[in-house]
Amino acid sequence: MKYLIVLLLPLTAAAQTDRAYWLKTMDRLARPVIYHLSNDNLRAAMPVGLSPKIDNATLRRQDAYLEAFGRLMSGIAPWMNLEGGSAEEVALRKQYREWSLKAIANAVNPKAKDYMAWTAGGQPLVDASYLALAFLRCPWLWDHLDTTARRQVADAFLLTRSILPAYNNWLLFQGMIEAFFCHYGLPWDKVRVDYAIRQMQQWYVGDGVYSDGAEYRWDYYNSYVIHPYLTEIVTVIGEHANTYQRMLPQIRERDERYAEIQERLIGTDGSYPATGRSIVYRCGAFQHLADMALRKALPASLTPAQVRGALTAVIHRTLDAPGTFSPDGWLQMGLAGNQPDLADWYITTGSGYLCANVFLPLGLPDSDPFWADAPAPWTAVKVWSGQAVTPDHAID
Repeated sequence: MKYLIVLLLPLTAAAQTDRAYWLKTMDRLARPVIYHLSNDNLRAAMPVGLSPKIDNATLRRQDAYLEAFGRLMSGIAPWMNLEGGSAEEVALRKQYREWSLKAIANAVNPKAKDYMAWTAGGQPLVDASYLALAFLRCPWLWDHLDTTARRQVADAFLLTRSILPAYNNWLLFQGMIEAFFCHYGLPWDKVRVDYAIRQMQQWYVGDGVYSDGAEYRWDYYNSYVIHPYLTEIVTVIGEHANTYQRMLPQIRERDERYAEIQERLIGTDGSYPATGRSIVYRCGAFQHLADMALRKALPASLTPAQVRGALTAVIHRTLDAPGTFSPDGWLQMGLAGNQPDLADWYITTGSGYLCANVFLPLGLPDSDPFWADAPAPWTAVKVWSGQAVTPDHAID
């Protein structure tokens, strides 16, 4: 099985070249996981590497498959929900849709070899929530699952209610699963949602940034989880109730500010500060910026084309480095290559698939300004080449 399809999209402009590169890289990342799970042999095929500092090897090894699947699906979901594009892209999407429906069915079927470990420690709460987010980002998937698979998805998500979340961003994981239930007309727990939303408001520290729990730490969890999750949960619940409508303007303002901060963190070569926990999530550190582009919610200070340029540079920097993928095509632990010593005590090779969330703008059609506009320099490029740049200001 060859994992990489080289897409022969027409390269008549730099923007089209960018989309072709994004699609090729997304395919390279996603194909081994989705293909093998669709064939019910992910456990047999996927090598599971563990951080040298791993806390519980037995549990983490069980969790790695759901980590890879849930995180990957949340990133490619908007693209699978899209229609149209070149013939090559349409064909690739059709293949992924077929594989994904089978993969989901195997992941939630207790009789399948690849039935996921939905209650192995606390980690399944995290990655079930990323799969729930995938269903919210791609209604096509839920609409095309058969009745049995839908019931088994709901049953699997219900199992995670037995997991006590940590007192930090994990509150949003249970909130996301309940938002999924709410959106698809299933019984949902309003208290779990309300607790997550209101507690995050208490943890806001200023200038578009939330603390991940009672103590503030500088890392990328505002992007890995907090901003994308909080916005999605409040938006979904807002479709069914007016409970949080008054919060939306404030949440949007904070979203915009943090998008500005994220864009300014990206250097001229696509590198960025390698600080904080979970740095091996690679370009997943910019899920928020990618999500804001997908939502067409970027602040006025950022053009879609400059964000495309910045994110493209980040993808090159984090996913093109030698050693990023094993000879068999599986993602390895690291930020710019194979760097297992960078992995925290809870990291497996499945964890790193959160990087797929940088690909969210592939859910925009190729006619959207994000893809169609001419290339534009991002802030670091403008600053360090002596161009005119407006100063940066806090919102609080």
